[in-house]
Amino acid sequence: MLEITVHDIKGNCPVHKVGDRIIIQNPEIKLDETDALCTHALPTILHYVLILEHNWCPFQLGLTKEDDQDNAYIQCLDPGQPYTEGGTVIFKVRKISFHP
Repeated sequence: MLEITVHDIKGNCPVHKVGDRIIIQNPEIKLDETDALCTHALPTILHYVLILEHNWCPFQLGLTKEDDQDNAYIQCLDPGQPYTEGGTVIFKVRKISFHP
């Protein structure tokens, strides 16, 4: 299971705020445990979710620094000012244990 947290926002995001969480377990986005979900961020998140959930290797994928291998960092596609009215959201991804 992956916990994706809004780590930082550069500019203005109309959907997310810092600290928002998205929880993904296998093919399911756990909507009851997810604070918000933006369609601009979803393609990037889904691009990495499958590999990170089944083969945790964020450093090898270039998604973190060597001294922070418990987390992966990805960002949404919105470039923010001066190109759009929105902003870029930086997500921190970490693997969490599943307790049914």
